[in-house]
Amino acid sequence: MQSWYQILHRSTGLSPYVWVVFYILPFYFIFRLSSTYSVILGSAMIVGFFLCYVLSFISKGWLVYFWTSVQILISITMTLVFGYVYFSFFLAFFIGNIKNKAGFLTLYIIHLVTTFVTINYGLVSQNPVVISQLPFVLVSMIGVILIPVTTYNRNKSDRLQVQLEDANKRISELVKLEERQRIARDLHDTLGQKLSLIGLKSDLAGKLIDIDPGKARNELIDVSQTARTALKEVREMVTQMRGTRLEDEVFRVSQILKAAEINFTLEGDPKLDNTSLLNENVLSMCLKEAVTNVVRHSGAKSCAISIESTRTDLVIKVKDDGTGIAGESAFSRGSGLRGMKERLEFVNGSLELVADHGTSIIIKIPNVTNKPDKSEKSESEKLEQSEKEAGV
Repeated sequence: MQSWYQILHRSTGLSPYVWVVFYILPFYFIFRLSSTYSVILGSAMIVGFFLCYVLSFISKGWLVYFWTSVQILISITMTLVFGYVYFSFFLAFFIGNIKNKAGFLTLYIIHLVTTFVTINYGLVSQNPVVISQLPFVLVSMIGVILIPVTTYNRNKSDRLQVQLEDANKRISELVKLEERQRIARDLHDTLGQKLSLIGLKSDLAGKLIDIDPGKARNELIDVSQTARTALKEVREMVTQMRGTRLEDEVFRVSQILKAAEINFTLEGDPKLDNTSLLNENVLSMCLKEAVTNVVRHSGAKSCAISIESTRTDLVIKVKDDGTGIAGESAFSRGSGLRGMKERLEFVNGSLELVADHGTSIIIKIPNVTNKPDKSEKSESEKLEQSEKEAGV
């Protein structure tokens, strides 16, 4: 818990020794008068102003505005009776530290109007104290106008800076969390397929070891190669996010479907020359996960992949004749479908499941293409140019 002087020092931003000067000055104005009653009244108002000033900082809610109103009344009285206008500085600094915008504007306007009226009254009534210190009175008036606004904006800027730092910390944490989730998805999508292929080929080799040892030996060689490939992909994934071409992924899924003894058919051209690498990589990972699900869970005998590119969308459909699964509940059964959906949402794509004599997974992304670089020439253009240069 902070002491009252710590709150004053932090909120005003001024050294307490500077404020001591402003507390000594009113006694000078008071003791210039010979009347004992005036001295007692002035001293009581100074002490009362100080107490109200402290209470304003340590209070909450409507009490803050109450004690500030009392200070304004004391400041008006000190100006009218003793010609002391410098309490307005205290009020100006305090009002500038009010966080609530409506409260700040209300007190600022009241303080500004009352100070302006009392100073003008002193000038009109030919108050000798006010007239003798006219330059300082004008400086006080300027301070009453500028200090609250400056202090309020400074405090608001400080609060926004703190909020910005907190937001940056939260963003940093979210980035770390998203990176962990991305790594988890990549490990699942990359290792899952390869381990499934290793398991299928191992089972097949076990069945063939007595029937056809030569074929079993070939399957074990494929297992060894697949394990090396999986290790290589994990290493590449750890070092960097490697883009995967859809054409290469179609070849790999055809291998795993063949190993699982599932008939595979392909419609459309998997070679996407003008599709962005990011979108193609997302499609490849989703296709890999879809085929892995077909092999693991569908019990299908056949699987068909169709690739269709339109002017607006690129659609890949993976259909099997196994046990159907559809609906939103399918996305809660495992991390595979959730990972596919999250990846597609990242590139403004969509994922749809349709149960119709099996399961159809429809993957759709916007057909955003990479514009070819005009500075780059095709191999045929380069060959023609070299032939011309050689005089052929």
